[in-house]
Amino acid sequence: MPLHLPKLIFGATTLGNLFVARSDQEKHDLIVQWFRHSELPVVIDSAGKYGAGLSLQVIGRELQSLGVAASDVIISNKLGWRRVPLRSPEPTFEPGAWIDIDHDAVQDISRDGILRCWQEGNELLGQYRASLLSVHDPDEYLAAATDPDDRRRRLDDIVAAYQTLADLRDQGEATAIGVGAKDWRTIRELNQYCDFDWVMMANSFTIMNHPQELVLFIDQLASQDVAIINSALMHGGFLTGGQYCDYRPLDPAVAADAKKLKWRSDYFAVCRELAIDPFDVAVAFGLSHPAIRSVALSTSRPDRVESLVASVHRQFPAAVWNTLKQRGLIDPDYKIAAG
Repeated sequence: MPLHLPKLIFGATTLGNLFVARSDQEKHDLIVQWFRHSELPVVIDSAGKYGAGLSLQVIGRELQSLGVAASDVIISNKLGWRRVPLRSPEPTFEPGAWIDIDHDAVQDISRDGILRCWQEGNELLGQYRASLLSVHDPDEYLAAATDPDDRRRRLDDIVAAYQTLADLRDQGEATAIGVGAKDWRTIRELNQYCDFDWVMMANSFTIMNHPQELVLFIDQLASQDVAIINSALMHGGFLTGGQYCDYRPLDPAVAADAKKLKWRSDYFAVCRELAIDPFDVAVAFGLSHPAIRSVALSTSRPDRVESLVASVHRQFPAAVWNTLKQRGLIDPDYKIAAG
């Protein structure tokens, strides 16, 4: 059965204190705005890794306090990390990323490990359940291999974990299973072994980066009736003026980094010239392939939620896309349907 998702999915890293520890009131207000400005059901994307489970815990607590019916929310839980006691001044799993959290987290990817992560997620969510399940960042798990044999073992771990998720789906414990990764090539590799209902690509298909090879893979997924969720459209805030691109600072002395910085400068210049918002154009491009069902967007500010919802419905005329192509900012061979 095809998976039906709204155009906008709310990312929940903020609820796990990513880079900044927001107050309980701010988190409450953020979730209130999600439901105020969205059609039901609201879709929330979280993970056991987000604040070592804090994000899931906050979601369960606040949904209950607001009296949200289970049928009015769809929760995605990316599995593969579970919480353990914090025995050091800061968490060890991603030092510097998660602020003022009370637990550490360890990776647990295997047939039994993913079941442990799922059970913990259920406990943290309280009376709610995640109906969209996946393995978190399998590309990073594979990239950590020390040699080819270790990589094969790690691939076996991931495939076994997906067998567990498929069992949960067959038992009615999940609506759909998928995969999320920053390296889309890992999704393509796993697609040979796993039966996905949806995939989430991060930092992959964006206005700054949309290789033809990836477009062809998106076409393939569409032919398989796999729902595609596009995320990290701003490359970790880079396309909104941030200092980090794909979670690392750029060095103008490095040729590849200098190229990205110039691309952004040229992009901002064209947007000023055309009097269009760079964020809105990037979101529209992220939805421009007909196979992409949804985008995942995040904000820590409750007053920004309404504009996020509006952004996924904004369309731009052919003249905008033609200008971006003429300036070398978009692949001239990529076809965009004008709004």
